[in-house]
Amino acid sequence: MRRVGSCIIIAPNGDAHRVALCFEQSSGVPYHAAMRVLIAGFGYIGQALGAELARQGHEVFGVRRSPGTEADWQAAGVKRLQADITQREQLASLPQAWDWVVNCVSSSRGGLEDYRAAYLQGTRNLVEWLQAAPPEKFVYTSSTSVYGQSDGSLVTETSPAKPRIETGNVLLEAERALLESARQAKFPAVILRVAGIYGPGRGYWFNQYVNGSAVIEGKGERVLNMIHRDDVAGAVMAALQHGQAGEIYNAVDDEPITQLGFFQWLSRSLRKPLPPFVPEDTATALKRGLTSKRVSNHRLKLELGYRFKYPTFREGYAAELLRQGQEGDRQT
Repeated sequence: MRRVGSCIIIAPNGDAHRVALCFEQSSGVPYHAAMRVLIAGFGYIGQALGAELARQGHEVFGVRRSPGTEADWQAAGVKRLQADITQREQLASLPQAWDWVVNCVSSSRGGLEDYRAAYLQGTRNLVEWLQAAPPEKFVYTSSTSVYGQSDGSLVTETSPAKPRIETGNVLLEAERALLESARQAKFPAVILRVAGIYGPGRGYWFNQYVNGSAVIEGKGERVLNMIHRDDVAGAVMAALQHGQAGEIYNAVDDEPITQLGFFQWLSRSLRKPLPPFVPEDTATALKRGLTSKRVSNHRLKLELGYRFKYPTFREGYAAELLRQGQEGDRQT
């Protein structure tokens, strides 16, 4: 049975009572009634999101094409479903009647055709499958890579989205398909454009610095935009609760930082030298689709009321360094 509205029915001793379930969230989103939630893509973000939703009392299901380990599902408190969303016929075997649906599927290999299958065709399949019984809200995690600006300028949701590489165009095409469904079929799609994700076990520039392979390109002026894994999950929850159908919100922390500034902070924090400077390779930068922009999160905070657990990379990586230090202590 679907549960909607501000309350659910609990019937102790055979008597029905209407009880409002409110959950105070560390993310700053005040409360919401218990919901039946489907997360497509039970990976790095999906596990963190599912665990938090389950902790708050929601009934959460995760779907992925590989079964994963039983420990992951049990630790998150999420019920397991197995299907490949790129295969339309596999969705037909899944239960329906969802209050919230989140598509945070990622491409495992990163090639153009993999992107088309996972992000574009997978999204289209989900929308088509859900048309018979649309959820109250559908959140799709896109990427700030759809912004191609490379001049360090401020970027908002109304800025031109002109990706510099084909994989970014695939993400933009998936966004457009969702926005069209929202306009034409009133499908309740909300899009989050997510910046570079870091957190436990993940962080491209951080890991390069730690393993000694990092370099500073040119003068290190390229601007990086980041967000902690837990704040991605929090932003998704804010979008589920307060996001407007057919709208886009940037999910990025409060402080874009230059490559040099980031490594300077790491150098001071770890008391290690800066990485070496190398000449900037323009041809390689173009091939990789590297950008340099300052992505604004103003709309996420103003319209969705989101408050960051880790407002900048400083708080997020300080927590990660502390976690790694504690794990190191336990192993010695």
